[in-house]
Amino acid sequence: MNKYQIAVIVGSLRKDSFNRKLATGLAKLAPAEFSFTQVRIDDLPLYNQDDDAHQAEAVKRLKAEIAAAQGLLFVTPEYNRSMPGVLKNAIDHASRPYGQSAWAGKPAGVVGMSVGAIGTALAQQHLRNVLAFLDVPTLGQPEAFLHAREGMFNDDGSIGAASKEHLQNWMNCFTRFVKQHTA
Repeated sequence: MNKYQIAVIVGSLRKDSFNRKLATGLAKLAPAEFSFTQVRIDDLPLYNQDDDAHQAEAVKRLKAEIAAAQGLLFVTPEYNRSMPGVLKNAIDHASRPYGQSAWAGKPAGVVGMSVGAIGTALAQQHLRNVLAFLDVPTLGQPEAFLHAREGMFNDDGSIGAASKEHLQNWMNCFTRFVKQHTA
């Protein structure tokens, strides 16, 4: 078993999601002592505070996966200048009921890819605001606002040459950040 388990939360449900590919490619850049597991969020009901006392099995599973991780990786697209609703729904579920947040204290990285020229800058900023409230220490630098373009991924799913150096540096900083916050 790897020493550092990272729960990966991809904010896209699309079958051929750029961000799911990015999450998979980033994991290949990590040191051997890190493992990355993409947690499922597509089966969560819409958050309703009335359900806090009797959370759905999918919510309990999500919270257990977050609790078992030493770190978090959020990989988000940008929808209408913000994070997708499915991602916010997952965040809300795992933060409830009040005082029982699975997120608190877990070190996190935030990245994302979009076809837009600014990548996912605004979605990431909104996500960082939410994570700050939830007491999730988040890697501040370097940032990774990626513009989806040809050659981003190799045929084997690894990060392509045009972005590999930048993303390898990001991953190196992220893994150091996780180690520092779990020491």
